[in-house]
Amino acid sequence: MNTHTEPAPEPIRFDTKIAVLLRADLEPWQRLNVTSFLVSGLGTQVPEVIGEPYEDADGVPYLPMFRQPVLVFEATKETLTTAHTRALSRSLPRAIFTSDLFATGNDRDNRAAVRSVPTADLDLVGLAVYGPKNAVDKVVKGARMHP
Repeated sequence: MNTHTEPAPEPIRFDTKIAVLLRADLEPWQRLNVTSFLVSGLGTQVPEVIGEPYEDADGVPYLPMFRQPVLVFEATKETLTTAHTRALSRSLPRAIFTSDLFATGNDRDNRAAVRSVPTADLDLVGLAVYGPKNAVDKVVKGARMHP
């Protein structure tokens, strides 16, 4: 009888963080929609956040997903604006969603809506940010974990 057991693998720890901040006054469907749009941008510009493809026991392949959790926060409009300023000052990869985007129906119009508003006047309803844990923690300071 073999009494030797392999040690459990070390837990995977990340020195980076993916965070999404949502404005607290959004409707539930808006929160889901905004979160989906925001995180979709990260993998295109920051490929290291994407893990390996999945495959089930029958060999059916599935798309790769983020390699680490996405932490979702909610905040007031003011806290979201401050977080955006902090993300910009730290040059962290980020994605934004403004209230104007609820009235558009396609990518071209979304980009035009954002392009038409100066940075300081953006009516932010969501922000996704990626970077070193301590930098992201500073960006989301004042927000609380989404319930």
